[in-house]
Amino acid sequence: MRHRTASDDRPRFSLTWRAIVLSSLLLLGIASLFTFIGHKSLTDQFRQSRETIYQARQREYRLTTTKSAGTLAQLASLAAASDNLGGAVRSGSPTRVSLAIDPFWPTLQLDVGVDALSVLDARGTLLGQRGQPLPGDDPPLAEWTRTVMQDEQPLTQLRCVRDCRQYAVVPVLSRGTSVGVVVLSRSLADLTRVAQHMSEGDVALLVSGPPRLIVSPQASLYPHPDRYLSPWQGALLTLTNQERSMPVLREAANRIPLSRLTDRPWTFEQGERTYELTAFGLDDAARFPSTGYLVMLSDITPQVRAIRRDTRHILGLALVGWLAAEALLLLILWRPMARLRLLATLLPRLARRDFTRVREALPPGGRLYTDEIDTLERTTLQLAEQLETLEHTVSSRDRELTQRLSELSQERDFVAGLLDTAHVLILTQDARGRITLVNHFAETLSGRPREELLGQPFSACFRVAQSPDTLACPGQEEGTLVTPDDERRTIAWFHAPLPGEGQAAGTLISVGLDITDRKHAEERLSWLAHRDPLTNLYNRRYFQESLEKALVPEARGAVLFIDLDQFKEVNELSGHNAGDQLLKLVAEALSRELGGEAVIARLGGDEFSILLKNAEEAQAGHVARRIIQVLEMIDFSVAGRRHRAMGSIGIALYPEHGMTPTDLMASADLAMYKAKENGSQRWHQLSMVHRSREELQQRVYWVERIRQALRDDDFELVLQPILHLADNSVRHYEALLRMHGDNGNPVMPGLFIPIAERSGQIVELDRWVLRHGLKLLARLQRRGISLAVNLSGQSLHDPELTGFLADALAAAGADPRRLILEVTETAAVTDFATARGVLQGIRELGCQTALDDFGVGFSSFHYLGQLPADYIKIDGSFIQKLIDSPEDRLIVKAIADIANGFGKRTIAEFVDRESMLPLLAAYGITYAQGFHIGRPMPVEDVIDADGAPATENAHEDRR
Repeated sequence: MRHRTASDDRPRFSLTWRAIVLSSLLLLGIASLFTFIGHKSLTDQFRQSRETIYQARQREYRLTTTKSAGTLAQLASLAAASDNLGGAVRSGSPTRVSLAIDPFWPTLQLDVGVDALSVLDARGTLLGQRGQPLPGDDPPLAEWTRTVMQDEQPLTQLRCVRDCRQYAVVPVLSRGTSVGVVVLSRSLADLTRVAQHMSEGDVALLVSGPPRLIVSPQASLYPHPDRYLSPWQGALLTLTNQERSMPVLREAANRIPLSRLTDRPWTFEQGERTYELTAFGLDDAARFPSTGYLVMLSDITPQVRAIRRDTRHILGLALVGWLAAEALLLLILWRPMARLRLLATLLPRLARRDFTRVREALPPGGRLYTDEIDTLERTTLQLAEQLETLEHTVSSRDRELTQRLSELSQERDFVAGLLDTAHVLILTQDARGRITLVNHFAETLSGRPREELLGQPFSACFRVAQSPDTLACPGQEEGTLVTPDDERRTIAWFHAPLPGEGQAAGTLISVGLDITDRKHAEERLSWLAHRDPLTNLYNRRYFQESLEKALVPEARGAVLFIDLDQFKEVNELSGHNAGDQLLKLVAEALSRELGGEAVIARLGGDEFSILLKNAEEAQAGHVARRIIQVLEMIDFSVAGRRHRAMGSIGIALYPEHGMTPTDLMASADLAMYKAKENGSQRWHQLSMVHRSREELQQRVYWVERIRQALRDDDFELVLQPILHLADNSVRHYEALLRMHGDNGNPVMPGLFIPIAERSGQIVELDRWVLRHGLKLLARLQRRGISLAVNLSGQSLHDPELTGFLADALAAAGADPRRLILEVTETAAVTDFATARGVLQGIRELGCQTALDDFGVGFSSFHYLGQLPADYIKIDGSFIQKLIDSPEDRLIVKAIADIANGFGKRTIAEFVDRESMLPLLAAYGITYAQGFHIGRPMPVEDVIDADGAPATENAHEDRR
């Protein structure tokens, strides 16, 4: 399969044209460089030649000026040496001076071009003058006279005001002394013509200075107002080709200062012409406020055009050379590049596995001289053969790899799904203990995303006590994890090494189990094993263990048994919450009073017990009095109804009253009942009188008798039928307990059940009834019969009851839906919260529940909707007088109506007359039980009979 890349979609640009373009760029750059260098060379040569011309003109100008000044001085010397002039000047007569200069003045003026002649005496007084002095100019003739008279040397000056004139001052000698001077002046017009001839351009004489001293447009005598150049503050005295040159000079005056022209020639363009402008300063004029300049303007357009034409020729020759070189390069590269293009088109075919087309397109070898392209063609053929061989190998391997990848993908998906769905923390660590992989549950439980956990130290994230390689038990440890809700979770970690080499060496896989709930449950179970959950006091089990440990030889002490008086009335009048509150207040009071002196326990219901170690008879009595005082101080109100705590206390001493927990508790129980009978003192301590000893021995007898019967399985169950009033059928029996007497007669439960309750044997007795009752149910359930079994109030406080019941159901194979567990209303109301929890747990196993002896306390209606009971057994005290008592009929009907309203079935106990049945049916009561329905009968009578005989026996009992 061919894989396209981003380069496949880009436009192609072959190597041939790349070489042409790159070489063209290089040659064009070189041609441009040569053209630039040639143009610059021509320009520099032209500039140098103009500089040379400028310097030559400047020298020629100064030479001409100097030569003109010398000629004028010679003419002045000739005039000063004329006849009669020296005597005329000595005489100081202007007339004689005029007569002396008249003969040669015309010659000087006309032939030599002298503009003015002046004769002054030695004091600088003008004696005679010919010609036109410069208007507005007042040359310092007196100063020049003094200078010449002092130096006795001729003086030449160049002065520009309204015109530029040369002055020559020569002394006049008479009799060997200087008596005056002759001053000649002439214009520089001749110098302008000479300069024009030298420059072969236009020449101008410019005077620059303050407008008050030079010619200005405001002067009334200004002959040429259009020659004033304000940017240069000067006027052009002379100008050749004024019409052509004047606009050029005006533009130049606006573009460059005059001082710039005296440094070097300045070239500029106007229109399509190029001009060069230079200026020479007149040196002698520096002594005066005004300055004279000789300005030369040359049209160099032909020379500039020649340079440009030569530059174009150079560029044209360079381009022709470039085209020739590129054509030659293209001719050289065309054939080799065509072969390369063929290879470029064939190589992608190798990628598409078109090996046959590649072999056909490439020519076979055989050239005399080989080059690099031949090597590429030969290598391409070899590569095609190798790739074709490799293709077959890869195809075979690819099929195997695809199959393996599919298998690995399934395994990976399975492992990934397992990792992310498993409710355990799974991660891996590298050799440094840093996390390299985590599953989804670890992210969720820690509240940190995968990216944040990866790379972090394992011990920092999960707070383990030590690293896995230093564990006392290798591979296992416990750590603490803080969730985003700041909840601390306990994690049990199991570590195992993963095989690997290199960087994978030392990798561990760590699996964490969240055992927080188990830890809490263990702690709770450990606490519940010894504590009462309502009052936080020790429970019956812990008290009995403590009592067993205390009953060692030669040990002394006392056991106090406390039973709260009128506790049932508190529950019935104010509800179970009030009863629970009273129990808590009593527990708190006992803990405050005796916390450091004794072991205090709640045995169940409203019964408490206190163990005083190393206590004598007087000390036990003192403690009992303290307890009575503490209980009298407990006073609380519920819904406006006040309640007080009262109790009866029985005291038994050891070893006097027993050396076993059973005997001692029976003695304390007996003493408690004695305290209730007394009523005034509220506590009683057993003495060793004969009557008390007989009662104690009787109780001890029954305790031992119960223990023996449990050990020897000396109990039996009898069944009493319960009639369904709607169809007069019996599919419901209650299991009743009997003990085998010494004479073979059964012992009724009223003789031994109270003793078992006080001695703590009732829980074990309940378990015996449950085990045997479930075995019996397994035999009866095939006939559709349900069995009711009674539970004592103390079994409701047995934390192992639910577990024991589940195991017994499984062992007997009994259907839990056929089992009904009955608890008395008094036991349920006395500790409502515990009873409700136990009954709910029983129902969750599938069993049904019933409230026995219901209606004794009329506050029971308050609990009817809250207790999870399926059956309500109306107490027999209301049923026995049902025919004769309107009040009992009203109560029975009310109980039936309320029970039916809550969806519970009702059972009427103690039904002993036929006339009761229609009345019970009219009230909506579901079942009836009593001697009229049937007396308790042996188990075998029920099992051996079918449904009919059982019903007949019931009717016979009625008769």
